[in-house]
Amino acid sequence: MELFSFLLFFPILLVCLKLWKCVSDRRDQECYILDYQCYKPTDDRMVGTEFCGEVIKRNKNLGLNEYKFLLKAIVSSGIGEQTYAPRIMFSGREESPKLADGILEMEEFFHDSIGKLLSRAGVSPQEIDLLVVNVSMLSAVPCLSTRIVNHYKMREDIKCFNLTGMGCSASLISLDIVRNVFKSYRNKYALLVTSESLSPNWYAGNDRSMILANCLFRSGGCAILLTNNKSLKHRAMFKLKCLVRTHHGARDESYNCCIQTEDEKGRVGFHLGKNLPKAATRSFVDNLRVISPKILPVRELVRFMLVSLVKKWNRQGSTKGTTTPGPVRSGVNFKSGVDHFCIHTGGKAVIDGIGISLDLTEYDLEPARMTLHRFGNTSASSLWYVLAYMEAKKRLKKGDKVLMISFGAGFKCNSCLWEIVRDLGDGNVWKDEIEKYPPKTLLNPYMEKYGWIQDEDISTFKLPQD
Repeated sequence: MELFSFLLFFPILLVCLKLWKCVSDRRDQECYILDYQCYKPTDDRMVGTEFCGEVIKRNKNLGLNEYKFLLKAIVSSGIGEQTYAPRIMFSGREESPKLADGILEMEEFFHDSIGKLLSRAGVSPQEIDLLVVNVSMLSAVPCLSTRIVNHYKMREDIKCFNLTGMGCSASLISLDIVRNVFKSYRNKYALLVTSESLSPNWYAGNDRSMILANCLFRSGGCAILLTNNKSLKHRAMFKLKCLVRTHHGARDESYNCCIQTEDEKGRVGFHLGKNLPKAATRSFVDNLRVISPKILPVRELVRFMLVSLVKKWNRQGSTKGTTTPGPVRSGVNFKSGVDHFCIHTGGKAVIDGIGISLDLTEYDLEPARMTLHRFGNTSASSLWYVLAYMEAKKRLKKGDKVLMISFGAGFKCNSCLWEIVRDLGDGNVWKDEIEKYPPKTLLNPYMEKYGWIQDEDISTFKLPQD
């Protein structure tokens, strides 16, 4: 009888133990942000209207047509006068960079933000188990992650990843690496470091598709401390709910629209093609198709399906060949599952396009617009400046959901959803100036100072000398 009872209950006990293990393992696979620190360079690296004019005049390969193009680009960019550039720009050596310039630029950020982050979190560098660094446009030996390990004297068994060439969407790619490592190891600390090196990547030619990058990108970076230790949940700021990556590198049109290459004179630069908006839209739509069922309530998905069927039915009954002009809207009410939208500050057109597609209000777009105005396009780190703005404005409340959306060369669109674990209100990099935002106007003074160029004739134009 005892043997029979044992044989009866043993399988039940085994199933219960497996279920408990599955639940326990899943809890240990959670990914939390404990803290993050955006980088704010010193004021002597701030880029104003006067300085921008000086830098442009230093490029002897530019003519009147290029000046007019650059003026139009910077005026409509949404970028203000308080962004930051690397030190090489202020010494006038942007056309002849050295390896040391790029490394110095990165180390200045590493030493400032990582130190502040670990000190505030009360975590020793020796406690870090995983380090992921993404800087697309600088590859050095030893790699940048190793330089961080050396500076902070981290453990010899630390797991390091150093990503290059991933573009502006690299932050969420790095986050995906952290998430997957957390699935295999329990109770670990991870440090994610994201930035871009501008020092060795100034384009000194006159190809319009390449000089545009000079106008848009600015210095910045962010260090993020993460863990999967459930005992630290009470200290966490955010909990990762899902992450989706979309890669259109197999499509030649998408692959070539955003690429580092040489112009006809052999000068290296970053080409931004005219088909970039089209490639971004395609990747965005495909990404939304995957992440929407993961983040939206069932009622919204059912409503969207019914509305889509009705529209399709009406189109079949209407006159063939008619189209409705205007921007494409998703038709989905994303606010039914998302409270805040953290959008990559790739430019004013990027922010406007996402706003139209997701039917967002100016309140929703304000964090991205203000970040672009104050810090410019800081590449992969821009998402975290947008998040910090929301926090500084005390928008982030416990239980709210934040959707991050980023785009990058390849062409890639990556997105993720965070749940806010507790009410947040620290100012981070915005602490000393958040009360000034939003300003009364986002217009920059470039047109006021350099607008006279628009009236010049190419046959008589001569650039004024200081």
